[in-house]
Amino acid sequence: MTPSPGAHRFRIRFRAWRRGPERGGGSGSPSGPTRMASSAARGPRCRDRSRRGRAGRGSASAGSSRSRSRAREDGPRALRALPPLARLPRPEEAAAAAEPRPPSERPDGPAPAEPGGGPGEPSSAAENGAVPAPRAAERRGQKRAKTEMLLLKLSQDLECPSPQPLCVREVLGSSEAPEGTETTPGGRPKRRAAKVALLYLQELAEELTSVYQPPAPTEGAQEPELERIQKKRRSRRRKEEETDSDDPARDADFVPSKEVLLQAEEEEGSDAPLSEASEPELEVLRGHSGKVSSAGRSKPQCRGLAPNGFHNSIMVPVEKCSSLTCSLRDQKYSQWEFPDWIPAAHKWTCLSESEAAPYLPAEEKSPLFSIQREGIEDDGVLYRVNSRFSSLQPHEERRDVSFFVGGPVWAMEWCPCPEGSAATQHVALYCHGSMEETRSVAGLHRGPALLQLWALGTLQPEPGSADRAGLAYAIAADHGCVWDMKFCPSGAWEPPTTARKHPQMCRLGLLAVAFSDGKVVLYALPHPGALRRSMRTQVKDGSVPKHLICKVQSIATLQVGSVQAGNVSECGQCFSLSWMPCKPHHHLAAGFYDGTVAIWNLLTTSLLQCVRQPDGSLKLYPFRCFQAHDHAVRSIEWCKADGNFLVTAGSDRKIKFWDLRRLYEPINSIKRFLSTEVAWLLPYNGVTVAQDNCYASYGLCGIHYIDAGYLGFKAYFVAPRKGTVWSISGSDWLNAVVAGDITGELVAAVLPDLAVNPLNIKRSSDRRFPVYKADLLPCSPAGPEEGEKALPRTRRYGEMVTASYLRFRDTDLRSFKNFPGREPMRRMHTQETKAELSLDRLQLEALHKVRFSPNLDAGAWLVSGGQAGIVRLHCLAGLATGLSRELLPERRARFRSRSSPRASSPGPAEGSPLPVE
Repeated sequence: MTPSPGAHRFRIRFRAWRRGPERGGGSGSPSGPTRMASSAARGPRCRDRSRRGRAGRGSASAGSSRSRSRAREDGPRALRALPPLARLPRPEEAAAAAEPRPPSERPDGPAPAEPGGGPGEPSSAAENGAVPAPRAAERRGQKRAKTEMLLLKLSQDLECPSPQPLCVREVLGSSEAPEGTETTPGGRPKRRAAKVALLYLQELAEELTSVYQPPAPTEGAQEPELERIQKKRRSRRRKEEETDSDDPARDADFVPSKEVLLQAEEEEGSDAPLSEASEPELEVLRGHSGKVSSAGRSKPQCRGLAPNGFHNSIMVPVEKCSSLTCSLRDQKYSQWEFPDWIPAAHKWTCLSESEAAPYLPAEEKSPLFSIQREGIEDDGVLYRVNSRFSSLQPHEERRDVSFFVGGPVWAMEWCPCPEGSAATQHVALYCHGSMEETRSVAGLHRGPALLQLWALGTLQPEPGSADRAGLAYAIAADHGCVWDMKFCPSGAWEPPTTARKHPQMCRLGLLAVAFSDGKVVLYALPHPGALRRSMRTQVKDGSVPKHLICKVQSIATLQVGSVQAGNVSECGQCFSLSWMPCKPHHHLAAGFYDGTVAIWNLLTTSLLQCVRQPDGSLKLYPFRCFQAHDHAVRSIEWCKADGNFLVTAGSDRKIKFWDLRRLYEPINSIKRFLSTEVAWLLPYNGVTVAQDNCYASYGLCGIHYIDAGYLGFKAYFVAPRKGTVWSISGSDWLNAVVAGDITGELVAAVLPDLAVNPLNIKRSSDRRFPVYKADLLPCSPAGPEEGEKALPRTRRYGEMVTASYLRFRDTDLRSFKNFPGREPMRRMHTQETKAELSLDRLQLEALHKVRFSPNLDAGAWLVSGGQAGIVRLHCLAGLATGLSRELLPERRARFRSRSSPRASSPGPAEGSPLPVE
């Protein structure tokens, strides 16, 4: 029987297909039975294609058949060239391989591939356990398929000693046409071979990379430093997340387990390298191109306890800050500035008792108070200062001082003196005239005011006889109440034995005072002894009043505006001042009610900025003004390391950092809670902020350290507070801040090294401690639980002071050994979580102002005052061990060598300390 033309063509193509693998030779060719099964499976499809070719393409079918034949010849070779990852098929897969499949599901691309060499067919070599190697095409000039080239590259580059089998059938099976396969309008399934091939290659690459194992490190090879640091950081973060708690009673701190505490002590010394290792990453993220050493700055081991009882990790930044303050003050501070502003005797007029009466505070007696000192048995004695401007005798052992100024304290500042001078310390302050007096911040106000200068004696950290505090003299002014005052940081003090020709007096300092009439007034203050000697010549009988109160002609008056603007300030009251800390200290900045910041040049000779008055004083106008906030500027502070930078805090709840060389926008603007005051410590790139609790979330009110924005650190929670924090002050010598709040608690906190990321800080609660706590208790014998309820609900001072008394509970600050378990610390933690505020009565225990001493000789002392008019002085002797042991002797010897020529000059000697009550 003569075969049909279609069968003849089928036999020709079948023989050509068989010859293709055989020419490749060897182990890759399928066996006889398998080959026959494949041809049987291909027979119907070939006949269908031949019929379609005859019907639709006519004479062009021959060329198409040859191209398809070559494509079918390349298909089995490409599949046989798989890397040694193919596995043996299951029986059901072998049966499924014999079934015909649509062209869209063939894995070799758009060209139809023959299943004879597909992954579903077991080869004779695979059955014997041998792995077929990829074979190259034998024809000259024939290009390999992209699939074959990729597989060859992967098999050559990666060495897989024990590869896991890859199921190609599973990869391709996910793309087989299920029910509802997408079809063309003609009813033919869509070809998705390219998609299936990409999925297969992706799966193959994932399997190859997962099987590949890097070579084992050789002996002696050490782990890279950066990788080790990153591993430590990840483990620390994971443990912090595991120990994190949402309990609001814990606030920002937590109670760690013993295991966490032991590990924290071991890793305390490695906090700086961990933080600084992230600096290169930070520079890359921020786009800086500067090179940073990967090793970071070295930090000494901080293990064990210091002699004062604190952990060494707490005390190391204190010593570092003290030495840095010394070196920077040598560069930024001056010995003598403003030589023309010398106090003159004819500009000071002593007032009689009748003339001084309008300026005196109304209260003559202090409220009742008691002092309980930790470690000393309470004797239950109630004290009362029975005369205005009087003080108690300092305690022999603790050396704390208490004195009564007559009214609520709202402004206070230490008078600076050179390092190592061992001079008498002075504090200038202002108090309202009445205990119930309230002042509006809007508009301008004028009225009598009294500036007080108190002599505190030579304050020393060593035990010894302490001098009794007394009022040196007072200045009567008519510019309204005082909101802030600042001394010139350096160059304004001269020794009291300096010889001056009459009427000049040796100068104690230069004081700038912000008044409620919108003016800033500068005073040149004389030494108290020189002033008393000059006043004796003015009085006929030579007797000087017990409390010296004088009317003074100021050196200069600073106001906003210009020569043509008149005398009335349009910016409102002045609330904050800051004197430029870098020599020559010729700039003074002030913040006003409408959000304006004005900067004056004190040494200007311009006729547009300086006008000389008929009485010889100067009227200065600012050389630069800018709108810093939308509301009142509540605090302003200059950067102590660079005079080009300034920070402001306003009633619009924003804190802004400014570069005075480009004032069109701030460096950084942070909107947080309502800030009351800021303190910028010398070594750091940020400020410590005291905040009001009116906008604060639960548990977040208190003291925060906020980075200026360059380092990108998050805010560090220094200490939580329950009520409004009215004032904050920082010590450059002790690397510490102290804050007073409405609850009457004065709390101090030793800051960590904030030049590195504060997120690595452990046990921040161990860094803060109470200095003292003031409580208002009823005079009736009531228990401590019923004490608050028994207090009268009134805002009148007279009713409150007759029914209650103040109790001050002082902490022993000479040593911090076993401090976490001591009663003041337990009380502070209870106050932070469970304290209650009573705002429907007069807050007689509230603290409004607190200031650290800027002088090295009294670097451990701080002064605080509040609503009751009682000002207290305390010494943080436990933190000042390094100052008294190393820095003080060196600086005193240096001061004596510098001042010996001036001290030897003839002139009247300074009298004995002022007589005090």
